[in-house]
Amino acid sequence: MKDFTLDDLRGLMRASAGVDEAVDLDGDIADVPFTEMNYDSLAVLELAGRIERDWEIVVPDDVIMELKTPAEVLGYVNRQKVA
Repeated sequence: MKDFTLDDLRGLMRASAGVDEAVDLDGDIADVPFTEMNYDSLAVLELAGRIERDWEIVVPDDVIMELKTPAEVLGYVNRQKVA
């Protein structure tokens, strides 16, 4: 299975919560907290569901709520792929 990339995550973010015009998802968002991108807890939970559906990686609710940035989500998903 290929690596889960920031571009893959961007696509899921757009699909799960749409695009806030104030946030440039095409920019360097890896270390920007989801809260600063106006992704609330429901949007983050939806993101986890899309990761599970599209990538077949289980992301428990308590885990996704601890992952505060896209970089943390990428790290988690890619670690799970090799486990």
